[in-house]
Amino acid sequence: MSSTLFVRWTIAPAIAPRPLINCNRCGGVRPYKYSEKFRVNANGKRIDVWLIYRCTGCDNSWNRTILERCNRRDIEPALLAAFESNDPAFVRRHAFDTVALRSRIGRIEEFPDVAVRKELLDGRPECAVALSLELRLDAATSLRLDRLLAGELGISRSRLQVWEERRLLIVSPDGGRAWRKPVRDGATIRIDLAGEADRGAIVGAACD
Repeated sequence: MSSTLFVRWTIAPAIAPRPLINCNRCGGVRPYKYSEKFRVNANGKRIDVWLIYRCTGCDNSWNRTILERCNRRDIEPALLAAFESNDPAFVRRHAFDTVALRSRIGRIEEFPDVAVRKELLDGRPECAVALSLELRLDAATSLRLDRLLAGELGISRSRLQVWEERRLLIVSPDGGRAWRKPVRDGATIRIDLAGEADRGAIVGAACD
């Protein structure tokens, strides 16, 4: 029986990125929060779709372009229905797309808050002396890898640093270069816990 516990962590950002926009009502730059609603406009055969944002100070609106002057024939019916019904999962998908938002507005506000769903893939916690963590992202996050591991495993970042220096903790891909960067989709972390007195608590935190 393998002494390694294989666990998948699916990481979902808790707060969507916010564009920083010069609000003509507030008289300065303010963060705008998405409103969970699309605006769909049909002009003949052409369709425009925007995701509506609201100023956090005064509720002034800003429309972020999702589709612009698209021919109705080129849009899947299910896709158009999702826009028109403000499908919550579809709204979230666009609201949390940091890359697309940044391409529309130069400055954005990002948040490191996440929710982590843990799934045991293989192994028995009571027998584990090593961890293999597979990281999956629902959407991009600014949370650093070292902060994620420290928070979820209940240990200090300095202890993680010691493990990394002693090669007890190995990150793939990118190795140590990924350590202080935002969590990357598809990354794997191998941690050797054979010599750790609190191994049971760490293993428990990894899969609970």
